[in-house]
Amino acid sequence: MNLKTGDKVVIIAGKDKGKEGKITKTLRSENKVIVEGVNVVKKHIKPNGQNEGSIVEMEAPIHASNVMILDPKTKKRTRIGHTVNKKGVKVRVSKKSNEALD
Repeated sequence: MNLKTGDKVVIIAGKDKGKEGKITKTLRSENKVIVEGVNVVKKHIKPNGQNEGSIVEMEAPIHASNVMILDPKTKKRTRIGHTVNKKGVKVRVSKKSNEALD
């Protein structure tokens, strides 16, 4: 998975198609990401001794194949490539503008 926490992405499939947001968490073992304001679901919290039950809205994970990163230059969705910069460090680059993403 080429996505990292803090990346600005656009949803390309599902009920929230077209929405944009920032990745707040990556779940690498499941190949999923959590994007703020996207895929919001209601979760029922069971009452216990300290607090009473309630219904809270939270972001559910979305599969990494359903999001694409936004190009920082053109503000359009793009694929991610890798290259080695002048210092010899491997960096992620946008395929559209060939600009570094890190």
